[in-house]
Amino acid sequence: MNFGIIGTNWITDRFIKAAKQHPDFRIGAVYSRTEETGRAFAEKYGVEAVYTDMKKMFEEGDIDAVYIASPNAFHAEQSLLAMQHGVHVLCEKPAVVSLDEMDRVIAASNETGMTYMEAMKSTVTPTFLRLKEELHKIGPVRRYVFHYNQYSSRYDKYKEGIVENAFKPELGNGAKTDLGVYGLAPLVHLAGEPDAVLRNRYLLSTGAEGQGSMILDYGECEAIVMYSKISDSYLPSEIQGEKGVIEIDRISDPKHVLIKYRDGTTEDISVPQEFDTMYYELDEFIRCVHKGQIESPINTHEISRQVTKLLL
Repeated sequence: MNFGIIGTNWITDRFIKAAKQHPDFRIGAVYSRTEETGRAFAEKYGVEAVYTDMKKMFEEGDIDAVYIASPNAFHAEQSLLAMQHGVHVLCEKPAVVSLDEMDRVIAASNETGMTYMEAMKSTVTPTFLRLKEELHKIGPVRRYVFHYNQYSSRYDKYKEGIVENAFKPELGNGAKTDLGVYGLAPLVHLAGEPDAVLRNRYLLSTGAEGQGSMILDYGECEAIVMYSKISDSYLPSEIQGEKGVIEIDRISDPKHVLIKYRDGTTEDISVPQEFDTMYYELDEFIRCVHKGQIESPINTHEISRQVTKLLL
């Protein structure tokens, strides 16, 4: 399957590194706002077709699908344009920056028959899928504690007065959309949509969230989601039940998951990963395209919609 690439940043490099392990992945074209940037990126991967006109890439490029890793604020517009031109879409998280955008994207997928999937990598990994199957073992779940706190490599520049994209809310960026989504998405996968939400956040001078937390009410269960781009944490995430606790090394990239039962015994439910984590999102997407499915049965449109509501 030939992919167009939108976005020439580090996440795209990581995606391509993982994707090259897939037998059905090829790069057909690269889009960039400037010829120089696009050409430099394409040369790294031996790609000849470089476009600075996105519509032209969709109309003339030798591509079946597109991987979108542009700034968040551009995701919806680019996804819609791709599907309108018969191109399947794998879009980096967060998929959109408003509920209206999400509804328009879902409607376009239904109307065009194009596969659309948000590239939430963690929820399609072997270990997370195993976790979903084994959740019942800790009895009634009483609390989820998920967090992703990582001091941004761009924060030092920010404090010096140099504001890069990571701290520009007009691009849809901030701690909740960039990191908090990694706690919210698996929570919705496991527990669904909450009854109510309490929010706390710290805004930087640009208006971007530096850090924040959320308490989500599920009636007989609650969830706490914490996120930060201005501090680190090395604690695992947890799911607390009446019969035990599930300990997760990193909710953003779960590889080691341990059940600690109340009787003192433990059970490792981790599944060895043969590939880089981002491989599994690509594999799920390609599988859906080949089966003619407009959405993933795992990373569904409705789950993306529910996560979008929580991000607002």
